[in-house]
Amino acid sequence: MTQFVVIAKEPVPGRVKTRLTPPFTPAQAARLAEAALSDTLCAVGTGVLALEGLPGMWLPPGFTVIPQRGDGLDERLAWAFADASRLQAGPLVLIGMDTPQVTPGLLHSAADALTRCDAVLGPATDGGFWLLGFRRPDPRLVLGVPMSRADTGALQLARLVEAGLDVHRLPTLTDVDTAADAFHVASHAPDSRFTATLRSLTAPLEAAHR
Repeated sequence: MTQFVVIAKEPVPGRVKTRLTPPFTPAQAARLAEAALSDTLCAVGTGVLALEGLPGMWLPPGFTVIPQRGDGLDERLAWAFADASRLQAGPLVLIGMDTPQVTPGLLHSAADALTRCDAVLGPATDGGFWLLGFRRPDPRLVLGVPMSRADTGALQLARLVEAGLDVHRLPTLTDVDTAADAFHVASHAPDSRFTATLRSLTAPLEAAHR
């Protein structure tokens, strides 16, 4: 059975979604981050949360919380794979908190792909990736890959191919990094908590300009 791991930060103002400020305040950006995380956890349903910070009321039942370890993002991803694998052996899929438009169907397709392929990768429009999974998790396949760059996804894919892995690619999704990203993602997930939160934050501004 495939294990799902969500890697996330506690949605604290000033520490999450800093690229949303401006136009949003740090507190508003944190509300959007919390909504995105809630949508992601809801889509996953049950699994492991590799968390930087402390869990809050936003955490639903069904998740085992483990602390993030490591310095750079590549190390934190590698440790998340290693620590989650100690909890449950077998296929593992890791997803971040930046794609609230993700659906259970997409996650099911990732798990299904690992019955046929060695790895699964979900590319992001910014050049990174929103999902990474392995039939036989190996943290070394992530360590040393440059993160948060326009070529991160391509470099990660190259690492997997060079290791001889058969990789299944999922649809490309947009991470919520900027305000423009937020509105784009909301248009693709109209019923999400993220979209509802975005609307609540922008409705007063829209009303003031009528």
